[in-house]
Amino acid sequence: MSRILVTGSADGLGRAAADTLLSEGHDVVVHARDQERATALDTLVKRGAHIVVGDLTDRGAVRDIAARLNEAEPLDAVIHNAGVWNGRAVMPVNIIAPYLLTALLPGPRRLVYLSSGSHYDGRPSLAGVDWRGRSAGSYADSKLFVTTLAAAVARLRPGVLSNAVDPGWVPTKMGGPNAPDDLELGHRTQEWLATSDDPQALTSGGYWYHRRLQQPHRAVHDEAFQDRLLRALAEETGTAL
Repeated sequence: MSRILVTGSADGLGRAAADTLLSEGHDVVVHARDQERATALDTLVKRGAHIVVGDLTDRGAVRDIAARLNEAEPLDAVIHNAGVWNGRAVMPVNIIAPYLLTALLPGPRRLVYLSSGSHYDGRPSLAGVDWRGRSAGSYADSKLFVTTLAAAVARLRPGVLSNAVDPGWVPTKMGGPNAPDDLELGHRTQEWLATSDDPQALTSGGYWYHRRLQQPHRAVHDEAFQDRLLRALAEETGTAL
């Protein structure tokens, strides 16, 4: 069985993934933004889940999370599930936090990044991006960036299985009650990529929707754009991948 971190697991797709992985016997580390949100994870903790608490908009908190995880049993996989739809937290949560965790957690051999079909509307430009969230960020841009990060990690870390997943527009707090996609299918692909020995799940650099490979935005596999993004993130955070 694998030891797996699921960020943003207090509700929605992250909660569903953590619940399923626990039921399958995996050693799961759940994550909540603060102590109040952490109470929502009490039932999973009672079933054996471990928990880390930290606000992903705060880079110091992200570093603390990574330090605590590095002191504990090694992780086999990370599902970078946490995300926000709008507002100032978009860039800090959707791209800065997963980048920092990727850079600071060298051990996991499987990385799964939550993308979105909205990434097709993202702009492959780094000019004027407000990484610190002083103003509202573009959700589409953030998802293009994190999908590109997944592809860059697959290229630069050949021993790591790194993939991006579009979970669909599902009826979560973020997606809204009238979202048309299937909530159950929305979390199965990331669990599969994090744990399965299926030959397809042992591939890297893919963009997946319901266990089917899709063609992402053309910038995602542009190595020059990948390198520009990684340089920008390294300069912004002071932490190189």
